[in-house]
Amino acid sequence: MSSFLADLPLAGTLIATDFEGWSDELRAEFAERAFDGEVGSRLLSENDRVRVWEIRLEPGERWHAHRHVLDYFWTAVNAGTSRQHTFDGTTRDVAYDAGETRHFHFAEGEYLLHDIENVGRSTLVFTTVEHLDSDNAALPLPARNGEGPR
Repeated sequence: MSSFLADLPLAGTLIATDFEGWSDELRAEFAERAFDGEVGSRLLSENDRVRVWEIRLEPGERWHAHRHVLDYFWTAVNAGTSRQHTFDGTTRDVAYDAGETRHFHFAEGEYLLHDIENVGRSTLVFTTVEHLDSDNAALPLPARNGEGPR
């Protein structure tokens, strides 16, 4: 684990550390998806400079573990609350205000591997923009069978 994780703008209330409360299935998912670059539930746009994603989660829905290696920012489209598990074994609950935005930078070799679950009562929507000119190469995305952005 890299020491840079402490410098990331992770927010929220720390719920647990040392993988406390993680099921065997969750641990297995993090191992299986350790290099999954699909950082959103729908790819809205992609060009030679950016990838623009949407994450839309209904109450109780969860987006699987995924790895961020590119500089990026997210903006919460609406207010809500999530629970996130992070590869260092922590679990956090995070409250968002509509329009809240956070920026992340990853030096060569750094990354963030986490999931996100909507633990609130309303739909949770984010727009995430990844910068393809980052210090790390973009992770490959699953084949789209000749389709455009998801």
